[in-house]
Amino acid sequence: MCGISLILSGIKIDLSFLLPNHTTPSPEFPQPFLFSEEEITAALRRRGPDSLGAKTVNLYFNNNNNNLFDEPQSCVVKSFSDEEGAVENGCGNRLYGELRFIGATLQLRGVNPVIQPLTDSYHNVLVYNGEIFGGVHLSSDSNDTEILMQSLANCCSCTSHEGRCRSSTCSEGSRESVPELLSRIRGPWALIYWQDSSKTLWFGRDAFGRRSLLVHWPTHNDSRLLLSSVSPLSSNQQHYDIDDEKAKVELNFWEELACGVYSISVSPLETDGHLIGKVKKHGWTDTELKELTKWKRTTVEPKPENLSLDFKKALTIEQGMLSDFPSDFRIVQSTPLATSHKVLKALKESVKRRTTLNRIYQVLLGNHKREKSAPIAVLFSGGLDSMIIAALLHQCVDSEYEIDLLNISFDGESAPDRITARAGLNELRKIASSRRWNLIEIDAYLTKLTSETQHVMSLINPAKTYMDLNIGIALWLAARGDGWLYEGTHCERVTYKSESRILLVGSGADEQCAGYGRHKTKFRNKSWLGLDEEMKLDMQRIWKRNLGRDDRIIADNGKEARFPFLDEDVIKTLLDIPLWEIADLDQPSGVGDKKILREVARLLGLNEAAILPKRAIQFGSRIARESNRKNFGSNRAANQASAGSVVIYGSSD
Repeated sequence: MCGISLILSGIKIDLSFLLPNHTTPSPEFPQPFLFSEEEITAALRRRGPDSLGAKTVNLYFNNNNNNLFDEPQSCVVKSFSDEEGAVENGCGNRLYGELRFIGATLQLRGVNPVIQPLTDSYHNVLVYNGEIFGGVHLSSDSNDTEILMQSLANCCSCTSHEGRCRSSTCSEGSRESVPELLSRIRGPWALIYWQDSSKTLWFGRDAFGRRSLLVHWPTHNDSRLLLSSVSPLSSNQQHYDIDDEKAKVELNFWEELACGVYSISVSPLETDGHLIGKVKKHGWTDTELKELTKWKRTTVEPKPENLSLDFKKALTIEQGMLSDFPSDFRIVQSTPLATSHKVLKALKESVKRRTTLNRIYQVLLGNHKREKSAPIAVLFSGGLDSMIIAALLHQCVDSEYEIDLLNISFDGESAPDRITARAGLNELRKIASSRRWNLIEIDAYLTKLTSETQHVMSLINPAKTYMDLNIGIALWLAARGDGWLYEGTHCERVTYKSESRILLVGSGADEQCAGYGRHKTKFRNKSWLGLDEEMKLDMQRIWKRNLGRDDRIIADNGKEARFPFLDEDVIKTLLDIPLWEIADLDQPSGVGDKKILREVARLLGLNEAAILPKRAIQFGSRIARESNRKNFGSNRAANQASAGSVVIYGSSD
């Protein structure tokens, strides 16, 4: 997990292709801005505690032969530690544009320290936040950012095509394009890349938005183009009033960058002597990825015979298919065993990709003095999703490592998630007795959180409802991992601070397997087609509603969130399964919702977890109840006001 940012100044941004009604002001260098570089850097540093760096690309006009509108030249003129001030290095005599790259790194791969931004001999610059789990080859001792930088340097410099360059104006037709390379990557990512040969800025985030990237398009309040992993808490916001109009402007400053690859090609603008950057969004070029983003299921509506259970089919599967799993699996018959096994296999591979070949393992294995270590944690409620993740993590990680289970409660031992977490711990100990499981109980009291609430408010930005804030506070405290180690009901608790840098989270399970109450409502009103459309809508907006927010919250603790249910192969596997085998919403809660995952849980021996109803973190931890009392006076008043969707500040647009 890293924090990345770009501050682009002095260049007029043409958004006509992307936002036809947007009016871009003329760029100005000397201007009071809402967010300073120092504030942005401070926010990024919390995400990337291992190293911090910055590079500047200055754009000049070559004034030779009095030709003001010659092609601009770029030079990286200083790093983060250099003294302030631009050094022209013979690039020209008038500065027209500046691109300031900032990168803070949490390094989880590679054997050598990496400091971002990365630059190469071609004057290209890269800041990257992500993990490569496929599509680009990485050896066990490689670093994602370094390998990606090498691959980008080999890309064609043409931006007029989608996919491999075939433009008649480009002489590099045999070379891969930047959009094509980025389309091949499997795993979460966000990046900002300056391609010097074409004077093009590339930026974007993966097709599902698993890594945050915020954008501020130039306005009259701030004519810069800004990209950042997270919104900083500005000096003017430190004591903001939600009725203060200036605070509302600041809190509405950013927006989530929609998933995709973008380019800004910089060229002279002859009419007023400025540089202009034309923004273009590029389509995904990888066929499989394009299909996944459409989220089109193979089979949606069942025939009557599909809904009758075929027990013989369910049981006629070669036993060899289960050789990788414990011998005491309990098999259910509501779905063909082969189908459940396929999902189980895809999920196990997903967890394995996210928990192996990490630099963190190499560090711990070389530290023989440390008796205990838990390099990976699970956001843990004891519910269906987190139990599946924990059980699969046990299969993927050597038993010498401990596993931290992070559980948050705003009602002590009485919160539903605290009760199920303790029960879940007991069930995990039954199927994995050789493992040391650390249940970290994190207790919080909303009335005592003041500066923390203020801080989380900046992290969820541009999300701004009470539900976003409640989820944000619960996630932020849970990810911090500072609580009590639970050993048993009658044992004295001891303080414990989780040092795990990787946090596995169950996001995406409900969206793909019909786990929300609204899915049941849609099914009741519009049957299978209505359910399928609602699930598709959830998946196609998860980047905006959930993932960017959750990435910002968790990463603020110097942790990296990884989402096994949102692996590309898991998504494809679930889409290839008929919808009636994914869920049967005619059945009661805890039975038909997320039916396929309940059967996977039983295959893992998690019979108690397999029947637990869905419960969101804001309700399971009871922060929603405490928030309702604090902000609306009572739960009843909050329910009447639909408190979860109420906007905290500004307008709901």
